Amino acid sequence: MSRILVVDDKEMMRDSVATMLVRQGHSVVAAAGASAALEKIAQRGFDALITDLQMPQMNGLELLKEVRSHDDQLPVIFMTAYGTVETAVAAMKNGAFDYLTKPFTGDELLVTVKRALEHGRLLKENQLLRAAAAPAGARLAQQTHAMIGDGPTMRQLKERLGRIADSHGTVLISGESGTGKEVAARWIHQASPRAGMPFLPINCAALSTSLLESELFGHEKGAFTGADKLRKGRFELADGGTLLLDEISEISPAIQAKLLRVLQERTFERVGSSTSRTVDVRVIATTNRDLPAEIIRGTFRQDLFFRLNVLPVTMPPLRQITEELQQLAGHFLKQVAEREGKPAKSFEPQALELMRRYPWPGNIREVQNICERAAVLTSDEVVKATLIESWLSPPATAFRRPSAMIEVGPLLGESPPCDGVVCDGKLTLDDVERETIIATLTHNRGHRQRSAAALGIGVRTLGLKLKKWKEQHIVSESL
Repeated sequence: MSRILVVDDKEMMRDSVATMLVRQGHSVVAAAGASAALEKIAQRGFDALITDLQMPQMNGLELLKEVRSHDDQLPVIFMTAYGTVETAVAAMKNGAFDYLTKPFTGDELLVTVKRALEHGRLLKENQLLRAAAAPAGARLAQQTHAMIGDGPTMRQLKERLGRIADSHGTVLISGESGTGKEVAARWIHQASPRAGMPFLPINCAALSTSLLESELFGHEKGAFTGADKLRKGRFELADGGTLLLDEISEISPAIQAKLLRVLQERTFERVGSSTSRTVDVRVIATTNRDLPAEIIRGTFRQDLFFRLNVLPVTMPPLRQITEELQQLAGHFLKQVAEREGKPAKSFEPQALELMRRYPWPGNIREVQNICERAAVLTSDEVVKATLIESWLSPPATAFRRPSAMIEVGPLLGESPPCDGVVCDGKLTLDDVERETIIATLTHNRGHRQRSAAALGIGVRTLGLKLKKWKEQHIVSESL
């Protein structure tokens, strides 16, 4: 069902157009003039605007200009008499989608509206794809949305997620890093009545406070330096659908206050605007932290926690559901085979038993990495235990080196550079830096903001270093 705004100073014309559109299943809002139309547009988004060209006080062309200053993608259709066709054509050159010459038939109206709505949908899909692929925040999921496993714990989890999907309440998904919180969020959306509407994720830890505010709520043109055009935020783009707030514990107190208002009132203001906008968005938040403990520390608002924790879900760590390992491993090996265009491989029983005994600090994400590495590095159809044994070291020693082993490296010029690896049994500066960062993260229980502050570096710098080391498989995926 599309939301359409009909603007005409003649009541009979408004009612006639609205009646034809309602019969087709559309939701129609009518306005008697341009000023009333602008108020309604400021409060809530529409999928199309149908307006008369000749109106008192503010005509259709002036209305179009005002609309374009707030929304450059809303399809606008003009209704015009024979004598003003040239004016209507001029309006199209200024951004109108099409025009209807009075008197027009119901079929002409419905065909034009259908084309306008399809045009608007294509523009919105393009905007959604750009937003979802933006490196500054959300990303398109690379993994499947399926919930793998049919053991008792997974069956209970799927049942809970199914009940949650049928509702419209706010969801808080907790769990260790790598347990599949985003997959669960996507599963909820796909099983919900909102499945045909947008699903937009955003990584709250990846953005500064100012950038996150603009990403969530949008901004007006000229709101700050560099804001050269209006930009819709994730709440507007996800209207009618679902917004995933990943790593919710990392947002600043200022954003926490604004987010609380959106959850309470379903309204917000773009940066640089004082006009409140209403949205219908389901919020799903994820965290790998103990939020009640963060409340005690004073880093997270208690009232926001209560607003988020309406429908809580806890994702089990892999060490508690090792009976699902064989299915998970088979699933990931099949994914790699399909991507590479090669036959799927399998783990021998000894390798699976070795995997069941491993505590998996990186959880499902670590399994996925191990499976991909095994599929690429072995030419056999069966992955042997001897291949993966060295990869499954105890987490306490796999990525940490005892401080007694840290030695001062050779002076510059005494030996060739080592490019960040151990030379002659000694540690380079890169090794010392990595050990210091890991030790600081461990001391702060993985809290990146506190660790970055203690190290005297930015959170983004810390994140980039960890990402590089994870790609090189020299630190745990759980960091």
